[in-house]
Amino acid sequence: MKDLLAYHDRGYIEYIIQSSKSVSDEQLVSSSSDSDIAFGLEDDCPPFPGLPRYVQLVAGASLTGAGVLREGHADVAIVWDGGRHHAQKDRASGFCYVADCILAILHLKRASPRPRIMYIDLDLHFSDAVSHAFASSPSVLTLSIHHTSPGFFPASPMALLTPGDTNDLSSLSLPLQAGASSPTFARVWKLVEGVKDTFKPDYVVVQCGVDGLAGDPCAVWNWELDIGVEGSMGWCVEKVLGWECKTLLLGGGGYNSPNVARAWAYLTSIACGSPLPLDMTIPDHQGFPEYGPSFTLDVPRGNMQDTNKEEYLQEIEASFEMLIRRLGERV
Repeated sequence: MKDLLAYHDRGYIEYIIQSSKSVSDEQLVSSSSDSDIAFGLEDDCPPFPGLPRYVQLVAGASLTGAGVLREGHADVAIVWDGGRHHAQKDRASGFCYVADCILAILHLKRASPRPRIMYIDLDLHFSDAVSHAFASSPSVLTLSIHHTSPGFFPASPMALLTPGDTNDLSSLSLPLQAGASSPTFARVWKLVEGVKDTFKPDYVVVQCGVDGLAGDPCAVWNWELDIGVEGSMGWCVEKVLGWECKTLLLGGGGYNSPNVARAWAYLTSIACGSPLPLDMTIPDHQGFPEYGPSFTLDVPRGNMQDTNKEEYLQEIEASFEMLIRRLGERV
C-alpha cells in the first residue's frame, strides 16, 4: 500500500485494494457504479476478478526490477507485465490500472548520489501519464516515440512534436506518422542518441510496447523485430543496452498475442546477449496453431507505405537538434 501511495492518490488505491474489488462474473456484466466511473473503472479498464492482486503484482514486479538495479545486483532487469504508461494518479486509463513505470522511476530517483534517469517509450501510443508526471523534472527525462492523430488515444497536446523552444526540456515527444518502419526509426534514432549523450543518464527505463509491429490490430506502424535490420525494434533495444547504463525493460501495448510473445522472447534473448534466430520454429505447445502461417519467431514488416516523408523528418530533426543544444546548456 505504501509503495503504491508514492504516486497514486489514497482514495483511488483504497478503492482498488481495500474495497476488495474482486468482482463476480455477474457483477462484471452489470452497469458501472458512480465510484467505478470516477476512478476510470469502465470501458477499456473494467473491474475484474483479482484486480487488487493484479495491481499489487504489476507494481511489485516493476519496483523489484528497479530495486535490483538500484542495489547493484544486475545491469538489466526485465518486467514484461510492466509498462502501464497510461494509468493516472487517481484513475485507471487505457488498459492501465497502476502506474508502475512512474513508481519504478520514483524508486530509482531515491538512489544516492541522486541519479539521472531517462525514460524511453517505444509504444505506438503516447506515454501521457509518465510524461506528465515528470514534466519539468531536472533529474528525469522522458522521450516518447509514438503515433498521434485526431481521435487517436490518448488525446494530449503533449503528444505533438516538442518544439525546439519549449519551456519543458524534461518531457520530449517524437510522433511518427502512419506506416513508420525501420528506415524511419533508424533516421530518428540519431536524435535519441543525441539526447542520451547530452543528458548522460545513470539509469534507462524502456517501455517496449509492441503495438507498432506489423500485424498488430492497431495497423498504424509497420515495424519489425530483426536485430540485423537498422532501425528495427530489436536493433533499437540493442542500442540502448549498449549504452552501459543500468536498464529496466518493461512491456506495454500489443494486441496480437502471438506477436507479443515473439517480440518479448526475442528482446529477452537480446538482453541476454544471445539473440535467437528469427527463423527458429515455435516450440510445440497448446497455443501453437496461433503462430501460423509461418510458425517461426520472426515478425517481419509488411507492405504498408511509410508516410513519414522527408519534409516531416527534417522538421523532427530541426526541433530535436535545437532541444539537444538547449538541453546541453541546462545540463
